[in-house]
Amino acid sequence: MLNLDTHILLHALNGTITKTERRLLENNRWGISAIVLWEISKLYQLQRISLDPADPEFKRALSGIHMMPITLDICLATYKLDIKSDPADEIICATSITHNIPLITRDRRLLKSKVIPLARI
Repeated sequence: MLNLDTHILLHALNGTITKTERRLLENNRWGISAIVLWEISKLYQLQRISLDPADPEFKRALSGIHMMPITLDICLATYKLDIKSDPADEIICATSITHNIPLITRDRRLLKSKVIPLARI
């Protein structure tokens, strides 16, 4: 399984991923932190994306993705991070740490981490 950050999920749903990302995503089950849903909702509300989370097609796409709730263990795992980022990204990274699931991201700050299990592209 791979833990997709918000932007990778959006790129995957829009069909704008790289060939390497496509190979990774085709060969692994997808998972996301519950906070990704909040981030997508906020991005839509702020009119930064056109993908409407209320759209039935979006909901249908989510049905095949494993959702990981935000738990106390995940919140405590944010203490282990060796990077500084926004709180949502920290929860996404801590989800990967807690479940030992590689994170797939393009975020350069996150890719510099030594403690986040990363999907190597």
